[in-house]
Amino acid sequence: MAVTVGRSELLIRQRLSALARMLPGARAGDVNAIHQARVATRRLREALPLVARGRAARKVRRAVRRLNRTLGPVRELDVALLTLNEMTGTRDVPRAGVVALQQVIRQERSRMHLDMRRTIDNSDLDKMGRKLVRAAKKHDALGPRARAADPKQLGAARARAARRAERLAASIENAAAIYLPDRLHEVRIAVKKLRYAMEIVRELSASRATVRIMTLKRAQDLLGRIHDLEVLIARTRAIQGSPNAPTLRVSADMDLLVRRLETECRRLHGRYITMRVSLLSICDYATALRPAGRRESAA
Repeated sequence: MAVTVGRSELLIRQRLSALARMLPGARAGDVNAIHQARVATRRLREALPLVARGRAARKVRRAVRRLNRTLGPVRELDVALLTLNEMTGTRDVPRAGVVALQQVIRQERSRMHLDMRRTIDNSDLDKMGRKLVRAAKKHDALGPRARAADPKQLGAARARAARRAERLAASIENAAAIYLPDRLHEVRIAVKKLRYAMEIVRELSASRATVRIMTLKRAQDLLGRIHDLEVLIARTRAIQGSPNAPTLRVSADMDLLVRRLETECRRLHGRYITMRVSLLSICDYATALRPAGRRESAA
């Protein structure tokens, strides 16, 4: 006899499964696994408030947040190394500066990887998963028949997405059309959160619509690239000003690299400007989905 899985349980099981598949590779240091594990933690965190409440849920959220925060720094260093690999061999970026940066970043990455492994080893994903599945089953049992959409849960998901959309619209307005990395970073975070919220609405409503979510993903990737380049610029400047700074010749090579990265940031910013209208349209759409009278926090 087939076992029917409710929507809340399915929502949680899918996200737990994605995280469980990626963590062993992440622990081993695999670049793609670290990235995918981090994405899995974000998707899981976005789903948690819709299926679990109370003290146990708060503990799980903290555990998932710890995983995300330990994966993040290693991912940033991986992206920095990938970006430097792209620069190797280009005419306008001398190799000496790139090699010096790669050496420093690889050493830092090794230290961060050890911290990440300890956090993963101390995370009991099986226990966390059992708690979440129990909470999801309980939630499904209180709702309508197993495979039917729970109007209350769907309403909560839509309200959450609406709050995310309002925050994104405000971030876009605050960033304006000026190149300000900190404000663009806020837009990036808001885009990411709205994307994951809208993914959940899509799943709970059994919708096949993907165009808006894909637009958000493209914006997230674009803004993520700008952020990654800015992080590498800041890291390069920090290395140049450190007690173990490279020679003047290598430092001059790093200056050329920074100028190349800054030029790329501004080129990408121009692409973002052309996307703002589409992003604001998505914000209007998501905000309009909020059930009447619903004002739920998007924290």
